[in-house]
Amino acid sequence: MFSFLRKIKDTNRPRCTALVAAAGASSRMGGVNKLLEPLEGVPVLVRTLTALQLAEEIDEIVVAAREEELVEISHLCHTYGIDKCAKVVRGGESRVHSVLLAALEASPESALLAVQDGARPLVTPELIGRVVSAAARCGAAAPAVALKDTVKAVREDGAVEQTLERDVLRAVQTPQVFEASILKAALQSALESGTPVTDDCSAVERLGKVVFLVEGEEENLKITTPVDLILAEAILQAREEGR
Repeated sequence: MFSFLRKIKDTNRPRCTALVAAAGASSRMGGVNKLLEPLEGVPVLVRTLTALQLAEEIDEIVVAAREEELVEISHLCHTYGIDKCAKVVRGGESRVHSVLLAALEASPESALLAVQDGARPLVTPELIGRVVSAAARCGAAAPAVALKDTVKAVREDGAVEQTLERDVLRAVQTPQVFEASILKAALQSALESGTPVTDDCSAVERLGKVVFLVEGEEENLKITTPVDLILAEAILQAREEGR
């Protein structure tokens, strides 16, 4: 009976393709590709892909990668059983371009597109599910966490210009999930105008679409510097000890 009800639920939910941004230069990692660095013995990117693989709300994965790593990433997907990965495509000259190229390769049946940083290996299937479900209801959703530090706006000379109200600020994470047509239009518009956008929510907001935030996870950190790898390893070890 439960399996029958689950099939009905799966039939009713919109199909979702995850677009994994994995074509960055890793400029702050001292010359190594952070996505291929081992994290407790498993490459960072593989941990990200595994979470998407385990998320029931994700039907397909498309990875945008650097041209010289297309074969290696395809091999990793095969080795680690990431069978939802339908394509590994060449990324573009910018993150916006890379995500757009991946979006254009997504199944036309996918009503939702979930953009995921390849360098967020601690994302959980549960968080992915919450954001996809929210986007299915409102068209655009992303996870976010409250800030712990006081944030200040500064001038070019380093002088403080303004102390921002921390209570109304949030640090946005991925996956960021949108209706497919909205995301494609937003990325194309940002690319054509040359407008710098720091995330996909920003691109969508430019078109006047409201993005709704859901509670993120503090452990869903992005690997940017070598220190982040150390923190991620500590979190993984704590997760293992807590099981």
